[in-house]
Amino acid sequence: MKLRYQDFERILNIGIKLCTEKDANRLLELILDNSMEITNCDASTLYLYEDNQLVFRIMKTLSQGISRGTNGEAIEDLPPVPMKEENVCAYTAIHREIVNIPDVYDSDRFDFSGPKQYDKLTGYRTRSQLVIPLENNENELLGVLQLINAMDEEGNVIPFDPQYDIIIRSMGSMTSIELANLSYVEELRLQLHSFVEAFAAAVDERTPYNGTHTRKVAEYVKILAEHVNKKYKKGVTEEYFDEERMEKLVLAALLHDIGKMIVPLSVMNRATRLDQDMEKVDNRFELLRSYYEVDLLRGRITKAEYQEKTAELREASETIHRIDGMGFLDDDNYTYVQYLGTRNYVKEDGTVIPYLSEREKEYLSIRKGTLTAEDRKLMESHAEMTGKILDKVRFQKNYSMVPKWAAEHHEYLDGSGYPNHLKGDGIALETRMITIVDIYDAMTSTDRPYKEPMPREKAFAILHSMAEEGKIDLQLLNWFEEAMREA
Repeated sequence: MKLRYQDFERILNIGIKLCTEKDANRLLELILDNSMEITNCDASTLYLYEDNQLVFRIMKTLSQGISRGTNGEAIEDLPPVPMKEENVCAYTAIHREIVNIPDVYDSDRFDFSGPKQYDKLTGYRTRSQLVIPLENNENELLGVLQLINAMDEEGNVIPFDPQYDIIIRSMGSMTSIELANLSYVEELRLQLHSFVEAFAAAVDERTPYNGTHTRKVAEYVKILAEHVNKKYKKGVTEEYFDEERMEKLVLAALLHDIGKMIVPLSVMNRATRLDQDMEKVDNRFELLRSYYEVDLLRGRITKAEYQEKTAELREASETIHRIDGMGFLDDDNYTYVQYLGTRNYVKEDGTVIPYLSEREKEYLSIRKGTLTAEDRKLMESHAEMTGKILDKVRFQKNYSMVPKWAAEHHEYLDGSGYPNHLKGDGIALETRMITIVDIYDAMTSTDRPYKEPMPREKAFAILHSMAEEGKIDLQLLNWFEEAMREA
């Protein structure tokens, strides 16, 4: 049979399809389906070369309505074909040679007991075969394509025309090259994921007070995205997170705190106002008691004065310990700290020992939390540093927005966030989602020793207050609250 112009046009179009398909399972099915269409054959089997054997990947027999492996499911009931030359498929794989068998029942070149046994069991009649090796551009064997029972226009089984040998092999080569390309792309994707996982683990492991935060933010933002998809299916929103968009969102969530790598641990790990400095205060107060006792023994102060001084030290120590663990410092305790900041002991040689150092006074005077204004600037710098660190990483075009979403997770819709004071539409939907779940986890986290976890209801109440102030997206917040109730 002589190929017509239309045949060449169809073959070229098939080649274009093969080179543009991005799904490996679909690509394998395409080469099998199109090879069957070009040769007008009834059945085919595609084997992949794995662990020095040929594994059944896709099987089709049109006349019997058989179609297996097309969705990537394994064909487990058929054992792999060993690499022995008596098997035609193995021979093709070993020698990288096309084998065209007009009729398997008239051939003693290979062991066809398998097809013949299959025919007895099913009533099928295997006759002609065209077996072609699949190789990539590096001459690596990827598998074997076996076409069975070519047919003429009347549906009679005929031998495969030799002119199809090179055509199918060429298509097989295109498929193999594209499979290799997809494999390289997948390898790059996995490499990116491993990089992200490594940095996320480094951030969380750096401090015991951040042990699960990164992964929980990624988990929560995925829950929110899946809920958005439910709304999309109901026609509530035009936003939809397909597999690729979901992947990028989760990657951004895993990277959102990477800038904390440069925040000093003395700030990151500050569990109370004084934290590790409390030991210095306790030691100093013990020393002051000793000094007052020496003064009493040397007659520098009276017993009444000694009792007054030591009672003051005792009260001061107890109050400092209480203030150290407070969540909020009221006016009375703030005033007391200022008073203690003026108290000191003067030694005989004139050396002055203050009850509190300026640093201790500053930390004990913090109205809320455990960080000073300077510490907060250092903490807030992690958002900017996230951007700077990720700017040094070359992200593929498809992932170009990931670092931006990650670095802007502290921006608020009203422009009061940081580091760039973005507003409204200048903040991507993905960033808005990460912002909400990041705040939620910070409030409800159970691994922060410096504060009790906030009940879910109270956390959402605070988030709603922020939404009313125009800081975060109210619609996304409502959907996240719904999603968490259903989770």
